Amino acid sequence: MKKIFLLCALAVLYSFSGAQNVITGVITNQNNEPLDKATMFIPELNIGCISDQNGYYILNNVPKGKVKIKFSHLGYSNLIESLILKGGGVELNVMLKESVIETEEIVVSGGYNSTQHENAVKIDVLKINKKNMITPNFSEALTKVSGVDMISKGNGVSKPVIRGLSMNDILILNNGVRFENYQYSSHHPLGIDEFGIEDVEIIKGPASLLYGSDAIGGVINFIKERPASVGKFEGDYNLQLFSNSLGMVNNLGLKASTEKLYGGIRIGHKTNADYLEGGGDVVKNSRFNEYSIKANTGYRGKKGLFKLFYDYNNQNLGLVEEDAIESIQTRGRTNSIFYERLKTHLLSSQNKVYLGKFKMDFNAAYQNTELVHFGEEDVYEIQMQLGTLTYETRLYLPSDINSEYIIGFQGFNQTNENINNRETRLLPDATTNNYSGFGMFQHTFHKKLKLQAGGRYDNKTISAENLNVVIQNSDLNKNYGSVSGSIGATYNFSETVLLRANFASAFRTPNLAELTSNGPHEAIYELGNNTLAPEKSYEWDISTHLHKQYFTFDIAGFYNIVNDYIFLSPTGYETSQGLNIYRYIQQNSELYGGEAGIHFHPQQLKWLHCETKYSTVIGVQNNGDYLPFIPADKVSFELRAEKQKLIFFNNAYASFIINHAFKQNKPSPEETATNDYTLLNATLGASIATKNNNILICIGINNLTDEKYIDHLSTLKEVNLHNPGRNFILSVTVPFGNK
Repeated sequence: MKKIFLLCALAVLYSFSGAQNVITGVITNQNNEPLDKATMFIPELNIGCISDQNGYYILNNVPKGKVKIKFSHLGYSNLIESLILKGGGVELNVMLKESVIETEEIVVSGGYNSTQHENAVKIDVLKINKKNMITPNFSEALTKVSGVDMISKGNGVSKPVIRGLSMNDILILNNGVRFENYQYSSHHPLGIDEFGIEDVEIIKGPASLLYGSDAIGGVINFIKERPASVGKFEGDYNLQLFSNSLGMVNNLGLKASTEKLYGGIRIGHKTNADYLEGGGDVVKNSRFNEYSIKANTGYRGKKGLFKLFYDYNNQNLGLVEEDAIESIQTRGRTNSIFYERLKTHLLSSQNKVYLGKFKMDFNAAYQNTELVHFGEEDVYEIQMQLGTLTYETRLYLPSDINSEYIIGFQGFNQTNENINNRETRLLPDATTNNYSGFGMFQHTFHKKLKLQAGGRYDNKTISAENLNVVIQNSDLNKNYGSVSGSIGATYNFSETVLLRANFASAFRTPNLAELTSNGPHEAIYELGNNTLAPEKSYEWDISTHLHKQYFTFDIAGFYNIVNDYIFLSPTGYETSQGLNIYRYIQQNSELYGGEAGIHFHPQQLKWLHCETKYSTVIGVQNNGDYLPFIPADKVSFELRAEKQKLIFFNNAYASFIINHAFKQNKPSPEETATNDYTLLNATLGASIATKNNNILICIGINNLTDEKYIDHLSTLKEVNLHNPGRNFILSVTVPFGNK
């Protein structure tokens, strides 16, 4: 018996240890010339290296198993290679092709560590850099992705919209962790800032298979910046100034890395006064202030990868409503009356363990968000606290270059608590529990056809105290069981032409606000409805991608049937205080539309880029009424010039962007139609070489003509106020360290 136990123990130890893998090679261009400072990076392991002047690279201490490696260099197409490491040394020499158009990325939000072209549903990747962050509103930066829009209440309060779905129909992930911060309301913010974010991955369409309830309309995953290069200490200071809101943004980041250990910290601060609408009038109480701290540490070795993250965010956001406009006499930036404050702590642990031919993810996180609504100075109207524990285990079964198999378990436990006995109890004290299991696979046939499929089951319970909600006067106890799944395929007609098709079923259970709300919230009185059924979605997606050296073309269409779609609707009644009463109802509905985009680079003008995007969506109820918060059709055109060397500037660029929104003449019964508008934006940027680093400078102008307009998704329509007018932006980034 002792011998058997000893043999089992030795087998387990062997599976954990394994031989160390070393990956070496040379990176060259298509003329067989070595590429200096090319990057080799493995996203799954958060580790990489840079080639020397001979194009040579070496990466030590890589665990056994299947990995995807991204090779990149400025001015060249990304190259993604798959390897199965079995121990020992591997030589991988690669050639990068010259290209002025960005190509596919490795993405992590689709369940597999795969490339964009390998997913049956396209995952868009938005790089968070100075070219994209010339706005004080982080959600506005996301709208550069076709099919993504935003509901806004000025610069400080905004929420993303994907193909007409928003709020609880969109799942927000903070570096893969389900983010919970009372996102049910259009008057609540996104809750995540851009500090320390490197990429944003966006799934357009149902993703319940991977993430469960609330992913019915799509997923937005904010991915943190990669660690410092091995053996390096890196840092940067960033400053942004905005003329329209007299805004200032600061953030400072520090990080360092050894071969096995790494860590970093980033501190950020935002302050903005009341903004000016088109024409120069002040929008009173649109001020907002925010600060955050983000820290991380990690260990990587042959046995696995272990990461720990801590995020703290404090937002103070003015609420533009009639009482505030009447009470505030002068422009300012200090929040003192009629504002909301959200404080969020998020601690997460993400771990990957290698077990021979298997690998396993163990992830857990705890998040606590406190929401306070202030009326008059120091008067607490609402004070609630939401605590959420999430956990997940994924087992990656033995696979080869052509296949992946995953099974997993997920769960979250959540409590909502009213604290300090405030005047209004909009939501009751409640407990929510969710447990789910899923399985998925993908397989490639004949190097051209890739099939993806999977299924999932969720069980969710919600229990809450009675708040005298209409229909039923008792405590709430709900239990929901939901099945979802998807099947899709990608087919490569050639190296440059790709076709995607996917069918997915998804679900969303009613949330606490929809079931139990009973109180004043912003400028209305909200009533829940505890007879609501879960939303069920059935969506078909089809898209085509064409990629040439100087040209890319994408077109996608979707048709989404949402049974029992839940939304807030006016009842036609008022409270004794004069507040309009709104109640959550549901209707069978349909959403359909698509996106198209062209990126063209004239072969004779290597410095010039032309890019056009178009998106459209229609949302209609079965009774013929249109759905609320459906964006207008939009088209954008960007003309961008880039020059790697210009006098004493490096990587200089200039862009001119035209954004046009068409009339939205299909509003829901409680909305009004919105006129069309056109915005002009311009940007200039470059880096200036210093002894050790490059200082990045960017100057921009948004709404160049000071257009006075109201976007259809602006909730400031309620008080007849317009979106921001002309805004001059200055952005400076100063890197430092032994990079």
